[in-house]
Amino acid sequence: MPVLTYLEAISDALRYEMQRDERVFLIGEDIGVYGGAFKVTKGFIEEFGPERVLDAPISEAAIIGAAIGAALNGMRPVAEMQFMDFITCGFNQIVNVAGTTAYRWGIGVPIVVRGPSGGGVGANPFHSRNPENWFVHATGLKVVCPAFPADAKGLLLSAIRDDNPVLFFEHKGLYRKIKQEVPPGEYTVPLGKAAVVRPGSDVSIIAYGSAVHMALEAAEQLAGRGISVEVVDIRTLVPFDEESVFASVRKTGRVLVAHEAVLTGGFGGEIAARIAQHCFEWLDAPIVRVAAFDSPTPLAPTLESAVLPNASKILAALEQLLGY
Repeated sequence: MPVLTYLEAISDALRYEMQRDERVFLIGEDIGVYGGAFKVTKGFIEEFGPERVLDAPISEAAIIGAAIGAALNGMRPVAEMQFMDFITCGFNQIVNVAGTTAYRWGIGVPIVVRGPSGGGVGANPFHSRNPENWFVHATGLKVVCPAFPADAKGLLLSAIRDDNPVLFFEHKGLYRKIKQEVPPGEYTVPLGKAAVVRPGSDVSIIAYGSAVHMALEAAEQLAGRGISVEVVDIRTLVPFDEESVFASVRKTGRVLVAHEAVLTGGFGGEIAARIAQHCFEWLDAPIVRVAAFDSPTPLAPTLESAVLPNASKILAALEQLLGY
């Protein structure tokens, strides 16, 4: 089984699905001749041609609008945002058009809007946002945030085949940092199913995206002290796998929720609310959240590190939680 980076796994998924289904095409800024800002689509235009790998103008609204139109006419477009921060320019097309079409017209809009998000790489406030929760709040959209290469491939194949609009957030800090064996060829991971990536019995960490790796690092440090930490990677925010999260909470009685997005209005608040409503009698301590400060992401590495969550901050929060 080949060992791929997170980025290579995404590229593998796109190539496989384009080879399998002629309805799948890519559209985005600099994805063709240049091969993409991060080289996810390097070599694609030579393999599939400019009619299936479309270099678009610098207009996210036009990219997503064209994708919606193509989807309504039987195609399955994958639209790349060069950075997910700039998805704001296509916000209306996603939320008010794609997200409501199934309700208004009774037909699906099978588009995937994918691209790099997240900080930790010194990319300044314009290239470091984690905007996934904007789309969780909007109805009619599915939201995916993979943490591992195999999940990135499997979830992307499922997203492309889904008849609903899917937002697919790829953490840029994981692109070349994380490697893993990835099944070749046909391999799907269902949307809406969490994964227990580290079993444990003393405390649960519920996380997604980059925060999963922070959680695993903190859990490993506590394991040396004889403390068993369970880490649950929810993988998709919408659909949200309540039962897997609740099962973990009922087992351990203590829970920490972690994500890289800012604290206020972050998806961690939704997770905490559902746990409080449905698992209150199993809790032995208050639910704790670890997230970024309510601030734009600074450019300076020292300031960026201060604003964003990390394994040390999660470890400190776990120690307080365990001592409650």
